[in-house]
Amino acid sequence: MIDLSTEYLGLKLANPLVPSSSPLTGELDSAKRLEDAGASALVLPSLFEQAIEYEQKQLEQFVHSQALGHYEAQSYQPVPEDYTSELDNHLERIQQFKASLDIPVIASLNGISTSGWIDTGKELQQAGADALELNVYYIAADPDTSSVEVENRYLQLLTDLRQHVSIPITMKLSSQFSSVANMVLKLQQAGAHGVSLFNRFYQPDIDLETLRIKPQLELSTPMESLLRIRWIALIRGRIDISLAATGGFHNADTIIKALLAGADVTHLCSVLLQQGPSHIATLNSRITRWLEEHEYESVAQMKGSVCRSCAINPAALEHSNYLDVIKSYEA
Repeated sequence: MIDLSTEYLGLKLANPLVPSSSPLTGELDSAKRLEDAGASALVLPSLFEQAIEYEQKQLEQFVHSQALGHYEAQSYQPVPEDYTSELDNHLERIQQFKASLDIPVIASLNGISTSGWIDTGKELQQAGADALELNVYYIAADPDTSSVEVENRYLQLLTDLRQHVSIPITMKLSSQFSSVANMVLKLQQAGAHGVSLFNRFYQPDIDLETLRIKPQLELSTPMESLLRIRWIALIRGRIDISLAATGGFHNADTIIKALLAGADVTHLCSVLLQQGPSHIATLNSRITRWLEEHEYESVAQMKGSVCRSCAINPAALEHSNYLDVIKSYEA
């Protein structure tokens, strides 16, 4: 019997397939379908501090505008005693998920202020989240901002939050750091339990008719997985924290490669939006078949067997890959 179990953020998971933040993980019905199909854990949609602040300002403006009328009309002002905010709904969702699901529920948070990260992180923990993913979606567009300042922003956030939150914390990183491996090492030293590689920065487009900048949503492609696989292979065995591969994992082949490189789990999003929750069962079945065909008894046995320290030709993960690719091209 093939053992697909793995450990991630100190959590024992039945297999390495974890649905990441998406509409599918935001509703209880679809979350149950993901669990029934074999998801070993799930990451809730990110809670954005900006959205919470905007909602609060809108509410304050609405109540304030009511108070500008005649004195005798103030008794008719709506008193939002039963009003539930986005944060309230999110916390209730965690409680519902924990009561209804048997798999770990990982909260995802995107903050903009130190107090926002800390206060909301504490509430997510209190609601019952098993772990916390910090989705630091930050683009350093200011030329006066140095790489050191960008790194310190992440590290200080993690350090501050670790003083108030006891559940495991993982940091979702982009691939745009000048030294990804060093950044992961610094996060480990600052108390991170894991990292998720890599965040996808959605690229805005330009409308040629209106000349406006417009949002552009593009689902991932399997080709994107290679960047994640390469960096996980370079890091595995040299840094002692959990590694999640995210972005471009659409089929069993890419997932197996990520595990061979050293990933503890692979996050799934675009493929589930395209194929539906039931596709998790198909992926687990194909991974099991591959392990059987290659005489592995478990995911733990094969995990990291092609990382930099174990690979037959580790140099191919680095500079020599560039030379080999250039030489191999044929018109």
